[in-house]
Amino acid sequence: MTTISGSVSSTMSSSSGGGDVSSQIASLNKQVQSVTKQLNDLANDDSLTDEQKAEEQEMLQSQIEMIEAQIAQLEQQQEQKAQPTTPTSQQTSEIKADGVNRPTATNQINVYV
Repeated sequence: MTTISGSVSSTMSSSSGGGDVSSQIASLNKQVQSVTKQLNDLANDDSLTDEQKAEEQEMLQSQIEMIEAQIAQLEQQQEQKAQPTTPTSQQTSEIKADGVNRPTATNQINVYV
């Protein structure tokens, strides 16, 4: 029980420190597998009472949810970094003078009545 929370807290601190996002996600996925294995082993453990098993199971499931939330957050950060950002000044200059409905210096119509 103590080793699980220790490994989760060390992953939390390493994920906030930066580094390669994909390696952090891979590390978190390994932790999910490890906690899932412990959850499966808990079902076969005869040394605990049913109440103790239920408490352990609840704790392990909440740890899995926390790790999956971290993975989702890292994936979201990775997607935001991958999206190209365009400067707004470039967009406004294109809108101001495109030569069709907004004339440029070389593309104007002079109408005399």
